[in-house]
Amino acid sequence: MGFYQDQILPFVIDLAMRQRNLAAYRNRVVPAAEGRVLEIGIGSGLNLPFYARKAERVIGLDPSPKLLSMARQAARRSMGAVEFLEGSAEAIPLADRSVDTVVTTWTLCSIPNASGALGEMRRVLKPGGRLLFVEHGRSPDPSVRRWQDVLTPVWKRIGGGCHLNRTIGALIEAAGFQFERIDTGYMRGPRPLTFMYEGGARPR
Repeated sequence: MGFYQDQILPFVIDLAMRQRNLAAYRNRVVPAAEGRVLEIGIGSGLNLPFYARKAERVIGLDPSPKLLSMARQAARRSMGAVEFLEGSAEAIPLADRSVDTVVTTWTLCSIPNASGALGEMRRVLKPGGRLLFVEHGRSPDPSVRRWQDVLTPVWKRIGGGCHLNRTIGALIEAAGFQFERIDTGYMRGPRPLTFMYEGGARPR
């Protein structure tokens, strides 16, 4: 899986995340980021055009050197200062209480220890800071959940560790966050296997 993970998967992820119907989610969440911003799983930098001027500096964290290289190219076309860090959300290389906003979009599904990563996000947020998120996860519909559970073991192998069935809302709350807003539901079109979570939260 090494060659696939390092050389092919980054392009698969970039292509999948360029879907036009994802832009509306980005546009509702990313512009709210302000101050010093940490984006978890910046990937190929597809969120960069959505940041507003109140995002004074964006720090993009990702474990993939190939995706970070793609993000650097995207940053040349975006406004504002962007810094890139290669690393894991489970061990964020930043000081305690050092960022104003954490942004995560379609990332918590693939982090091996999502609970640990959320704890790290809470650690680096300043008092009063915000977690802004767009994620997919476990559906409330039993028939959809059954398919999510059946497909997840195979999907993880081809999708870079992506889980279709994580209880995203519960994970965020359990990490010590309180929701300001959380919207859930299926994307438009035929009912997919992904159930969307979108909103903002602050450390309790």
